[in-house]
Amino acid sequence: MPSAFRQTVRGMRDLLPKETQRLRFVEQVSRDLAKLYGYEEVITPVVERYELLAAKIGEENRKRMYVFEDLGGRKVALRPEFTASVARLVSTKMVSIPKPLRLFSAGSLYRYDEPQSGRYREFWQANYELFGSSRPEADAEILTLTKDYLDKSGLRDYYFKTGHVGILRGVLGTEGIEDERQGSIMQMLDKARWDDALRLVKEAGASSKCLDVLKRLFKIRGKDSETVTSLIGKVIGDYPEALKAVENLREIIYLLKASGLNIDITLDAGFARGLEYYTGVIFEVYIADMSVALCGGGRYDRLVEIFGGGKIPAVGVAQGIDRLTLALELQGTVLPSSEEPRVIVIPVDGGIVDKAIMISSNLRKRGLTTALETMGRSVSQALSDAGRRGVTHAVIVGPREMKEGKVVLRDMRCKLQETVSLEELPKSIRS
Repeated sequence: MPSAFRQTVRGMRDLLPKETQRLRFVEQVSRDLAKLYGYEEVITPVVERYELLAAKIGEENRKRMYVFEDLGGRKVALRPEFTASVARLVSTKMVSIPKPLRLFSAGSLYRYDEPQSGRYREFWQANYELFGSSRPEADAEILTLTKDYLDKSGLRDYYFKTGHVGILRGVLGTEGIEDERQGSIMQMLDKARWDDALRLVKEAGASSKCLDVLKRLFKIRGKDSETVTSLIGKVIGDYPEALKAVENLREIIYLLKASGLNIDITLDAGFARGLEYYTGVIFEVYIADMSVALCGGGRYDRLVEIFGGGKIPAVGVAQGIDRLTLALELQGTVLPSSEEPRVIVIPVDGGIVDKAIMISSNLRKRGLTTALETMGRSVSQALSDAGRRGVTHAVIVGPREMKEGKVVLRDMRCKLQETVSLEELPKSIRS
C-alpha cells in the first residue's frame, strides 16, 4: 500500500485514547452545562444545501467551505458552523413553538483553513442558541453561560474581547452603505486590517466625517466599561442608531456587573467577527498562550427571518471543544480522574475461559467496567499488563477456587489479594 494511504487527509486528525478522553471530558462539560441552563439538544445534518450555509457566513468563510455536488446534481456543503442549520430548524419545524427556545448542539464542523496549532479542517464545537428574546438579559445569559463553561472545564486566566456590531453598522448604515458592502468591511475588521476597512468605506462613498469617526473608534479599547462606552458615545454623537447600540452594550455590561459576576472583559469599539449575520453584541474568549479564540458568539436578530421564519431575535455562542482541550493542556490542567473501579478477569488456563466470560458478564451487569484477558498470557504477565493500564482490580479465576464458587480478588493499587465468593465479588470490588 502506498505510504500516502497511511496518512490522514491534511487538516484531519486521528485522536488516540487519551486525546479522545480529554476531548470527551470537555464535551461532557458542555452537555452538563446545557442541562443546568435548560438548553435542549438538537441534531442537524453534517451536509446541508450550499445556499443555506453560504447565506450570511461571509465571503472569506464561503471560500473555505467544503463544497461538492451529490449524485443528484445538488450543490451541498459540509457544515462550517452550527448557527445557520439551527436557525433553519427554528424557521421551519420549530417556528410555532413558544419562545424563548434554548437549543444546544455538539459535533464536528469543517472548514478548509490552513492547519496550525488550534486550527484544524475538522474540529469540534458546542453550540448554545437562545431564540425569541431581544432583551439584554438574553445576551447576559450567553456571556454568563460561557464563563461557567470555562470555569467548569478548569480553564484559568482567560478574558473576553467584546464589542457591538450595532455601533459600526449604525455608522455605516446612516452613511447609506448597503449590507453586502458592510459585510466586506466587517471581514477586514475581523482580521484587524484597519486601513483596508477604511479604504472600502471610502470607496462606498462615505463622508469624511464618517472616516474620521471610524478612525477614532478603531483606537478605543479598554477594561473600564464606563470610560470606554463614554468615549464611544462622544465619538458617534451624530449617529443615532450607533448611540442606541452603545446604550444596549451598557445595559448588558451593567447586568453582568450588578449580578456579581467577575468577568474579565476588554471592550473594543473596532472589533468585528467574520460572520455577516451579527447585529448586536459580539465576543470572543482568549488566553495569553494561544492566538486563536477559544469561544465566540453574539447577537443575530435577522437570520431566522432571512430563512423565512419571521422576526425571531437570537443570541448564541460556539465553544471550541478541541481548542479548549488544547488550552487546558497548555495550562497543565489535570482532568478529574474517575473513582470507578476498572477490572480485569484472568483465567489461569484455557479450560476455565468459559467461567471467566460468565464472571465478566455478571460484573458488567452490576455496572462494573470489566475486561477479559484475551491474549492467553500467564497470570503474572496479565497482572503486569493490567498494572500498566491503570486497572484497579484483577479477578483471577482458577479451577480449585471455582469448585467452591470463589475467585481470587487482587487489589492492584495496594497489591493485596483475598479469596471471595462470586456472590460477594461485586461488593468486595466496590469496597
